[in-house]
Amino acid sequence: MSEIRTATSEAEGAYDKIARSPSLWLAVLSLTAFAVLIALGVWQIERRAWKLALIDRVEQRVHAPAEPIPSPAAWSAVTAANDEYRHVSLTGRFLHDRETLVQAVTEEGPGYWVLTPLQRADGTQVLVNRGFVPAERRDASARRDGNPDGQVAITGLLRMSEPKGGFLRNNVPQHNRWYSRDVAAIAAARGLHEVAPFFVDAEAGSQSGGSPIGGLTVVRFPNNHLIYALTWFALAFMLAGWLFVTFGGGLFRRQRIVHEPAAGSSASARRTGSDAGTIVEQT
Repeated sequence: MSEIRTATSEAEGAYDKIARSPSLWLAVLSLTAFAVLIALGVWQIERRAWKLALIDRVEQRVHAPAEPIPSPAAWSAVTAANDEYRHVSLTGRFLHDRETLVQAVTEEGPGYWVLTPLQRADGTQVLVNRGFVPAERRDASARRDGNPDGQVAITGLLRMSEPKGGFLRNNVPQHNRWYSRDVAAIAAARGLHEVAPFFVDAEAGSQSGGSPIGGLTVVRFPNNHLIYALTWFALAFMLAGWLFVTFGGGLFRRQRIVHEPAAGSSASARRTGSDAGTIVEQT
């Protein structure tokens, strides 16, 4: 009988040790990671709803009838959320001697955006991205047919300034190297005053001469948030499965131990396998 009790006690002690083997800090970290993964998945679902609303709003602005650009009194209130990609119209005279070339890569290949100030009747100026030119036509003398001298009417999309520079490349105004359409910096470099804090991307067909090429504005918003959300949720459920196996497995195995009363003092105990219960044999 004492041998049976000893074997049973040792088995219970072994399974208690297995059940307690995952340390407390590992359990806390795992549960924290699970909560973080679920939170990231929920955040991506919310981001997806925001992105879909943004895409719908921009589509409505792009395809709406052109309206006059905001008045100078309203310039300080112009924001990306409320105004970017709005379909606008304006009139004035181009100041071709103050144009700025900004490096660009488009569906037409590498080259430059041609940003030219448009002098308006009220004395204010608006930078107009007239479109794209390849490197061989960067000089204004190579595209005189596309540089009108008189009054012009422009329609296009209102765009917000792009301060500082492009990806890993800062604008260098003193060397006339531009990688982004930074309205304030371009205005300062060209000696412009009373300049709108935004610029306008001219649409295709709004200029004569065929160069620069307008209408190349890319209106595209990546929307991979559902994929990201499913990824975070899948990782969370995989971690939950690992937690169940690691922390619940020992308790589950412990419950499988079967205790049977001994038939007599002549009984002996024998165990087979790591999960075997106590087997009592008559001798």
